[in-house]
Amino acid sequence: MSFSTNEFMVGDNLEILKQLPDEYVSLVYLDPPYNTGRNFGEFQDSFPSMKSYATDFLLPRLHECHRILTKDGNIVVHVEARNNHHVRMVLDEVFGEKNFRNEIIWKSGGNAKNKKQLGRYHDNLSVYSKGKNPKFNPLYHPYDDEYKKKSGAKLCEDRDEWYVTTALHNSQPDVNPRPNLRYEWNGHFQQWYASHSRMEKLHADNRLQYNKRGMPRVKRFLNEMEGIPVRDLWTDINQIQGSEKLDYPTQKPVRLLERILTLYSDAGDLVCDPFAGSGTLGRAAKNLQRNYLLIDMNAKGKEEFIKSIK
Repeated sequence: MSFSTNEFMVGDNLEILKQLPDEYVSLVYLDPPYNTGRNFGEFQDSFPSMKSYATDFLLPRLHECHRILTKDGNIVVHVEARNNHHVRMVLDEVFGEKNFRNEIIWKSGGNAKNKKQLGRYHDNLSVYSKGKNPKFNPLYHPYDDEYKKKSGAKLCEDRDEWYVTTALHNSQPDVNPRPNLRYEWNGHFQQWYASHSRMEKLHADNRLQYNKRGMPRVKRFLNEMEGIPVRDLWTDINQIQGSEKLDYPTQKPVRLLERILTLYSDAGDLVCDPFAGSGTLGRAAKNLQRNYLLIDMNAKGKEEFIKSIK
C-alpha cells in the first residue's frame, strides 16, 4: 500500500497502521471509542469489558503508534475518567512510565442531569513521548484584567505600561550561598539576585521600586514577559459551536486540536489520527501548516471531512 500526506484512509486502523513505515509521524492523536455501550449510529461503542477494551483493542494499536512515531514524537490519547486508568496502564506498558508527560483535563462541558452521581464535566488527555527529548512548544495566555488584579499589577505612568514587581534579594542565602552577590545596596546588605553592575543599570533605567525601608524590588513589564503559561487544566475551549458542527457524533472542537498540534508538533510535521471520525485533526493541521494522515473505518467521516475543507 502506498501512502501520501494529507490523506483520509477508510479501513481498519490496525491493519493500516501496520503498513506505515517506522518513525513516520511526529504526533499521534487518538480519540478512540470509550466503551460507553452506546450506539452512535456510525459505530457501536461497546466491548465485552473494560479490560478487553484496553488490552485487546487499544494495546495492539498503541504498539503500532509507538513504532511509527519519530524519536522526538508524542502521543495524545483522549478519553474520559471512567476508562482513563485502564488506558494509562496500557500506555505505561507501551511507552514506559518515565515517558509520561502530562494528563490534561479539558472542561468539555455538558448539561445532562444526573440524580445518582455527579455529572461528568471534563475529558482526560494523556500525553506520552517516545523518547527523552520530545517536541514541546510552550504556550502562553495574554495577561488579562483578572491577572492584573490578582498580581497587583500597576501602571507605570512614565511608560504607560503595566508591570508587576518581584523580589531582588534571597531570603535564605545560606541555602544557596553566592558570596559574589552579597553586597550593600541602599543601606541593605543582602545576597541579591543581580550583580552590583546589573543593579546599577536597573536603578538608572527606573526599573527598581523601593519600599519605605528602601528595599528594592524589580519592575517586570507585562509586555516584555511571555504571558501566563498554559498548564494542564483547560477551561477556555468550548464545545463545538455554530458552523463548525458536522453531521458526525463525538466531534471535538477544532480549537482543541489546534492547541494540541501547536504544543506537540512543528509546522511541516506529519500528524496522524487513527480514529479520525469527521477529521477534526486534519482541519486543525491545515490551519497550522501541518501534514496529516487520517484513518477511520466509517466512510461517512471522510465524506464529512471533505465537505468541511471545501
